[in-house]
Amino acid sequence: MKFSKPVFGFLIACLSFFFPKAQNPKFEFRAAWIASVENIDWPSKKGLPADSQKAEFIRMLDMLQGNGMNAVIMQIRPVADAFYPSSLEPWSEYLNGVQGLPPTPYYDPLKFMIDETHKRNMEFHAWCNPYRAVFNISKSSIATNHITRIQKNWFVIYGGGAGAYTKYFDPGNPEARKFVTDVVKDIVTRYDVDAIHFDDYFYPYPIAGKEFPDAESYRKYGKGMSKSDWRRSNCDSIILVLSKTIKSIKPNVKFGISPFGIWRNKKQDADGSETNGLSNYDDLYADILLWQKKGWIDYVLPQCYWEIGFDRADYKILVDWWAAHSYGRHVYIGHGFYRAGSNRAWKDKNQLPNQISMLRTYPELRGSAYFSAKTFYKNPNSWNDSLRNNYYKTIALMPPMKWIDSVPPPNPFVNKAGKNVLVKKGLNSERLRSYVVYAFTPGKPDGDNAANIVKLFEGAGELVLDEKFLSLYTGKQIGVSALDWNNNESGVVMVK
Repeated sequence: MKFSKPVFGFLIACLSFFFPKAQNPKFEFRAAWIASVENIDWPSKKGLPADSQKAEFIRMLDMLQGNGMNAVIMQIRPVADAFYPSSLEPWSEYLNGVQGLPPTPYYDPLKFMIDETHKRNMEFHAWCNPYRAVFNISKSSIATNHITRIQKNWFVIYGGGAGAYTKYFDPGNPEARKFVTDVVKDIVTRYDVDAIHFDDYFYPYPIAGKEFPDAESYRKYGKGMSKSDWRRSNCDSIILVLSKTIKSIKPNVKFGISPFGIWRNKKQDADGSETNGLSNYDDLYADILLWQKKGWIDYVLPQCYWEIGFDRADYKILVDWWAAHSYGRHVYIGHGFYRAGSNRAWKDKNQLPNQISMLRTYPELRGSAYFSAKTFYKNPNSWNDSLRNNYYKTIALMPPMKWIDSVPPPNPFVNKAGKNVLVKKGLNSERLRSYVVYAFTPGKPDGDNAANIVKLFEGAGELVLDEKFLSLYTGKQIGVSALDWNNNESGVVMVK
């Protein structure tokens, strides 16, 4: 039976009324993308003094955490440039206005952002665009030491009219792929990132009537493959090398991909989704499922930016499809938060809540991410209120990735010290991410219920729960656990 969109929405609302939402999950990924290209999210404009940049980022972090986020996906390399001091690429123009100029007064934005994020017990996913090198060749400033000036034969130009052309690394050029790998290696070596994150820009989105200009490298490296298979092979190659590189340096650093929401349509492949749109495999040459099957990536975050009931790419069909194709890796869902108010479906205050409720019915789907951060400032359709007061009312711990590390840390030492409680990491404990503090109804210490988590504290050193903090939970039974850097949780130790 097929329902019209209004009827379908009415049925969803009825189901929500008669079957109230289950307890919020204890482990759930909740993130927002913070885009730096064209100053979409941060910094708000080019040329801000360093103190203003810092203040903006802190305000954004606090706002996101207040709305329940436990991770940020921060764009640190939008166009072969850097939001950190680098010997490989120049400072981004989106910081000081001109590519190659450092922030004034000088500071390291990446270290600052990581430190502030970790202070809030949030994860920092370093978002890099692999192949975009110049956003708009008619407007972008290009430093003298930018790689496009040094290795001109690595790049091709592709884009639309009116001068809006973009310069890309040619993914078919092995030297270009090695350079991108070296950039990621440098980031992982020098910075305490929790993950390296690539979005959907592998081969660029196709433009009608314009072929991507990689004929020369295809002739040189194609080796008898069809062009499509060769392009996919190029993307496979860099993902495999990056995966090995990241894990060889820091095994606990995750590698995640956020692809376009459709892998393949069923008309293209019997295992595809019942959709009718552009696809990763056929149009962007990204064989996401292969990377999951082979274990080259730790998570996939498809951009399912369409609404429930959309005829060409129904959100329900897509989350169902991705849940069935996790291959043991984490799957998170990307929501089109920016689309609030763009059409009738996205003006519906229940659109996002229904999307969250729907994905939570699938155990393979471990959380959400929202594009993009600045949209939260607008509180569209009162969705911030819905997150704070309902769906993200309780604190969520990040889901651990058992294939990286499945061993929980030792239980912390928890002792009374006068009117305070002193918490120390257990003997021979590895590095800790956080201490988790619970407040239980006496005699009912349910550590699986997220509603009992009242606070996360940084796990870098000793923790003192002072009298003032403890007084907030008079009549409750306090327990404390430890989280390691892969989010494995120790046992809960009760305060006696």
